[in-house]
Amino acid sequence: MNPAEIAETPAGSAVRTMVEARLEEARRSGEAPETVRVEWRGQPTNFKVITVPTEVLLYNPATHRIRAQRSHDPVFDARLAEDPWSEESQEYLHKLLRCKPDNPDATDPDFEKLRDDLEAYGQKDAGIITPSGILVNGNTRCAALRDLKERDFRAAVLPATATWADIAAVELELQLRKDRRRDYSYINRLIAVHEQTSAGRTPEELAKAFRTTPKAIKRDLWVYDFISDAIDRSRERLAGGDETSLRLMDFEGHQETLSELHRSYHQAADAGKAEALRENRLLAIVLGTAKTKVRYVGHDFHNSYLVPVLGEGFARPADPAEEPFSLPGLDLGDGLPLPADDPETLRARAFTDRVLQAKARQAAAPLLTAEESSEARTVLNQVKDAVEQGVQKAEWATLRAKRKTAAAKTLRDAAELIGESTQQASQARSQDLMEHQALDESLLELAAALKKLSRVASRGVDQPGPGLSWLQDAVADL
Repeated sequence: MNPAEIAETPAGSAVRTMVEARLEEARRSGEAPETVRVEWRGQPTNFKVITVPTEVLLYNPATHRIRAQRSHDPVFDARLAEDPWSEESQEYLHKLLRCKPDNPDATDPDFEKLRDDLEAYGQKDAGIITPSGILVNGNTRCAALRDLKERDFRAAVLPATATWADIAAVELELQLRKDRRRDYSYINRLIAVHEQTSAGRTPEELAKAFRTTPKAIKRDLWVYDFISDAIDRSRERLAGGDETSLRLMDFEGHQETLSELHRSYHQAADAGKAEALRENRLLAIVLGTAKTKVRYVGHDFHNSYLVPVLGEGFARPADPAEEPFSLPGLDLGDGLPLPADDPETLRARAFTDRVLQAKARQAAAPLLTAEESSEARTVLNQVKDAVEQGVQKAEWATLRAKRKTAAAKTLRDAAELIGESTQQASQARSQDLMEHQALDESLLELAAALKKLSRVASRGVDQPGPGLSWLQDAVADL
């Protein structure tokens, strides 16, 4: 949408005449008018509320509520972009406003709760519209009221000079208030953060607006870049001439996994391992690996678990670029420069690219030839099986490694506790508060525990180290 212009809607003139008449009627009534207070071009402003027929209102095609979900049906999305006010486009928006963010073919339970609340108690909070009837705030409420066959909708009216930029700012400001509104989905929130950054707002400014921290805003921008990069890499031309790619909404439901990836990526020992980790985790996420399992996918996952099953020939990397490239976060200065010919990264990236494109094909099933459909299905099944087996082995390896060091770690913790006990005993003695009998009983329990530890740790050890030798000598007379 052009940020400066709002194109005339089909019935815009008639709606505007009706809205102006009802505003004038409210002014002449002599009663204290109902108003909605919003931040308008930098100033808190009250706008009068009137009642308008739900049937004349138009859903906002640019609302962040369903921005990512618009791509669910590429055909309808294209028609929506061409003519957002047509009956067909408005019906598509109505469907998306009712749907689950990660599954637009199913009704969102939160929408059903909102509809039930409106049916039981009526519309408590007024929405906001433009003079021509475009919904700025209250799109979902309007959809619910239409489902309930309610004829009227209470709404405050913005000035006739409102632009698309004004509409976006008002919608965002109201959405971020702490009230009972249905929250933006995770991906739609990322889109809002990205758009506000593109408009020139700093992470510090956005942190205040979104009631979070600059660090969290930078993480959201990194994740948005990460997803956008995956979408770009999944894009390909099909045999029939159509283009397909993954969509932003395909990453709904992965908030925790993506946040953990951001943290692990920035904790990596070097840029090569960071990028290898990024590629392997992206592969697991796209294949729908459970979030509790994705954490076992490390930087060496490709070489250790995929290549032995699928072989090096599954996907070969393209010729490396001459120029080095950087990872997401360039705009914020936290991208990591990486040599373009890093072999581990290129191999992992080639594997991931093939899966991304197969996943994109799967989403465009009606447009595929039989051969394309078969190939995509084969690739996804092969890799999914390999990833599941790899994750299981990686989990076992992690648990085995933890078991190997668990006893030593617990003893280090015990040593720290004994150090604390020594300080406590010293303080008690200095104040003549020592309870000798209780201390003696605890020391006997410690002696019994050490004797048992010595017996277990000595099994099968022909040449004990200095630590175990000390322990064996210490408990010999107990």
